Amino acid sequence: MAGLLLAGPGRTTSPRGAIDPVGGGLTTHTVASAPDAPATRITLGPDGRDIRLSGELTEGAAERLAGLLEAHGSVERIHLTSEGGLVDEGAAIGALIAEHGLVTYVPDYCVSACTLAFVRGRERLVLAESRLGFHAPYETGPFGVEIPADSAPERAAYLAAGISADFVEAALQVRPDDLMIPDTATLMRAGVATGRVDPYRFPDSTLDDSAGPERARTVILRDVPLLDAVEADAPGTIAPIAAWYLDGYRRGRSEGDAVDGVRRMAAQAVARNLAEADPAALTDLGRMILQTMQRPSPDRRRICASAENGVGAVLTRPRLGAAQLSEGRAILSRALGLRATEAAPQPLHEVAAIAVATSPKPARGRGCSALRKAFAAALARPMPEAAQALRPLLFPAPPARPRAALEASAQPR
Repeated sequence: MAGLLLAGPGRTTSPRGAIDPVGGGLTTHTVASAPDAPATRITLGPDGRDIRLSGELTEGAAERLAGLLEAHGSVERIHLTSEGGLVDEGAAIGALIAEHGLVTYVPDYCVSACTLAFVRGRERLVLAESRLGFHAPYETGPFGVEIPADSAPERAAYLAAGISADFVEAALQVRPDDLMIPDTATLMRAGVATGRVDPYRFPDSTLDDSAGPERARTVILRDVPLLDAVEADAPGTIAPIAAWYLDGYRRGRSEGDAVDGVRRMAAQAVARNLAEADPAALTDLGRMILQTMQRPSPDRRRICASAENGVGAVLTRPRLGAAQLSEGRAILSRALGLRATEAAPQPLHEVAAIAVATSPKPARGRGCSALRKAFAAALARPMPEAAQALRPLLFPAPPARPRAALEASAQPR
């Protein structure tokens, strides 16, 4: 429930259509606070400026938050990632936020009682993809039956926070077993959120619910699903990526930098494992990339930018559709299972250099049209010349780093 519940202690505001933190959609099971529900996770972030709160709002959460705020006077923001929970806890957390003048920030989702805390922020910030969920108040009666409750307290709380009356009325008309999840623009117009930030601004919160290696691995595979095919052929591929990701989370690396780094490392891992694929597999990969660039798509510019950086970047780019995932996984599995064995492994820049004299140069920076022509020209050759011509396109040498950057990277930290 997004507002105050007229219910006794132990009752929850969590909706049946709760946000699924891993799947990114809505679940359809009942969410309720069991007596042994895990305690709300509340931790101090790097540099003592952020508090990370995640999970169901269970008994004692506000008291623990008060202790943390008392001990650390430099806290400026609180990250909220919660499916809701106990009404009293949500309201008490909101009161603490207002008392300490904290900025509230939703990096992923905040529904039900969580919004009681969010709307008390001095500033209320969201990412473009953040999801806030609202619905009408209810009480939980015998046998778990949901009974409509008076919405006057919710209405008063939202209006006092400066939220538009039209938005409040719409939110309180939503059934208790459903959720209203407005887009970011609507949240801004209604005064629910006061600002939208990019993912490079604050420390990463993607591991707030569980900051361990397995959770890091799960998030990486969710964002770069084709890595599972590489891992099947080369066990241990994901572990160093997860370790880097987890270390950055603990140090306060931003979410934007974390995502960029994970994709960069994933792309390198894919390319490294495909560098020795047999000519037929390389031709399949080249044909797949050309077809992807030729399809009408609003993301065509982004697809071409990925293609300029090689096959690894193409296969690890965001928002791959089901058909592309299936095709990519099939080609990857075949390519990794049929590696050329005539030569020992070579660095990617050496692999790319093999065909420089006989192949078209990569069309880096020349735009989609030049890149499509380069792939088409390579694929028009007979086998195995086509594979040889594709290598510089599939495995482009990394751009040279300026001398100043190289010297800076060599300095001890």
